[in-house]
Amino acid sequence: MIEGMLSVTLAAPVSEKKEMLKSLRKLGLMHVSSLKKSCEASDVIDRDITQMMNILSAIKEIGSKQKNLEQKSLSDKEFKELNNNLKELLVEKGQDVEELRRLSMLRSELEPWGDIDLSDLNYLTSNGIKLYFYTLGKKEKESLKADENVSFISLKEVNSMNAIAVIGKPLDKAFPANEFIPGEVSLNQVIDREKELNNRLSFINETFSNSACYVDAYKKQIKLSSQDSMFEKVDATCEDVEVITLLHGYIPQDDISSFKDFASKNGYAYLIDEIKDDENPPTKIKYKGLIRIIKPLYDILGTVPGYREYDISLYFLLYFSVFFAMIIGDAGYGLIFLLIAALIHIKSKKASDVVILVYVLGATTVIWGALTGTWFGSVNVINALPFLKVFIIPSICNFSEELYGIPSVFAQNTVMKFCFILGASQIGLACVINVVSKIRAKNLSFIADIGWLIDVLVIYMLVLFLVLNEKVNFPLIIGGVACGFVLVCLFGKQEPGLKFSKGLVKSLSDAFTVFLNTISCFGNVMSYIRLFAVGMASLAIADSFNEMAGGMLSGFALPAGILVLVIGHALNLVMGLLSVVVHGVRLNLLEFSNQLGMEWTGYNYDPFRETAIK
Repeated sequence: MIEGMLSVTLAAPVSEKKEMLKSLRKLGLMHVSSLKKSCEASDVIDRDITQMMNILSAIKEIGSKQKNLEQKSLSDKEFKELNNNLKELLVEKGQDVEELRRLSMLRSELEPWGDIDLSDLNYLTSNGIKLYFYTLGKKEKESLKADENVSFISLKEVNSMNAIAVIGKPLDKAFPANEFIPGEVSLNQVIDREKELNNRLSFINETFSNSACYVDAYKKQIKLSSQDSMFEKVDATCEDVEVITLLHGYIPQDDISSFKDFASKNGYAYLIDEIKDDENPPTKIKYKGLIRIIKPLYDILGTVPGYREYDISLYFLLYFSVFFAMIIGDAGYGLIFLLIAALIHIKSKKASDVVILVYVLGATTVIWGALTGTWFGSVNVINALPFLKVFIIPSICNFSEELYGIPSVFAQNTVMKFCFILGASQIGLACVINVVSKIRAKNLSFIADIGWLIDVLVIYMLVLFLVLNEKVNFPLIIGGVACGFVLVCLFGKQEPGLKFSKGLVKSLSDAFTVFLNTISCFGNVMSYIRLFAVGMASLAIADSFNEMAGGMLSGFALPAGILVLVIGHALNLVMGLLSVVVHGVRLNLLEFSNQLGMEWTGYNYDPFRETAIK
């Protein structure tokens, strides 16, 4: 459920602002509104945090081979000295790597010409002998031999090209030859500098590697600095009015008594008010029992219901689990999920919400796969393990023809019908939720939602006729759609406190939109067929890889056959997970949520609190 919030303004003397903020942070209840994203003080801290995170990344990257290393603590002074040293080394490392890159390019240019002694060239130049170096083709070299105005010395080949040193003056720029201009350093000097830089980089890397015992110290300092940065932002958010400082925010209703005790104990004034219609407070969801396992999925998707919207966590979890199972569609894949969850569970020695979610999704996938007789996309698994037939429902079995003589079209139609049942039930559930909520709020527009519920039910019947060619009562469908349309047109815009006649005018003016939404409702119910389509596609891919590997699972080709199976099913599993995101999540966030009128425009309740302790 979404917890109720109260608007709170806290007042304290400006002279006590720092102490007030420290004690408020320790209380950890107020979500500060209109929080400044940055200020001069926090910007300085944030830059330090970025630098520390870069250093920590370098330590982890270089010292990653050191496992189970005992971590050491540091005093503030020791950490500052270490951080300053590593910061300078990290900057130097970047400069050295860049210089090495330039030297590598220079060496690749110089190496074909060998080590040219620049002092000799300077000596010749000072004595009036200027040399110009070129590479050119055989024909071009022969043409130069015939030119009495050009004197040159032949050199060894450079990159399979003829090389020459022209004496006195350069060749005409139009002549087809590539000039080589010796740099300010020789090849040996470049090589020596590279060795020097590599030695220095080795020292820097060793220093970072030896600092791997301070990873926890860096993590702690980053948390402390982040906490300090937030403190400065809240400080900048406070509104100073002469000798009084004011801070506005939100506190959950269940925690308001703790806030009052805090204010009374410290002698601070406060104002508590109900949430106004134009306010947009944060959303705090209180998860009950197993429903909390949906939170990691919310976090991944970045979806938060608005404060005045519904908490659909239970329905989201139930339907998403079924959608996941139908899209993955294979009991063998479900076992893989269960195995992964078990391994993580054993390694971490506790079942996190993510692990439990994977358990649930794996279990539902195993159940659906067992009911449809799908184990790694092969009927041979069932033939080899006949006890698996006990779990199969023949009318939805993916191998109904091979195992039971039931036409595969019949089984596919049954699964499609189940998809439409899921769609009608979920969208219809949204209508029921709206009806109940609006009746409690004494909102007459609940009648419009009854109209939508009627539309959903009769449109479901229409879909069965159009897709599965089932017999339906057409007068009932036409009458139902008309009845639903009329109810929505008459009551769609009714609101508490609004005269019925005004609400009626607003509703009727929206009739064309209602017509379009009715057509959209048909598309929403039809949309659930994607569960069948994606599941069948996954089965077809698995079957294709099984056939590819089938002829290799004997003799010398056995390893190749196993490799094809592993890679093929792994690829199919990954594609299935992507499909879950594209299709399974969509049905909850679009079709279901749109019918509820949800826009997921909320933001999480994040109170000003202590996140690290020195």
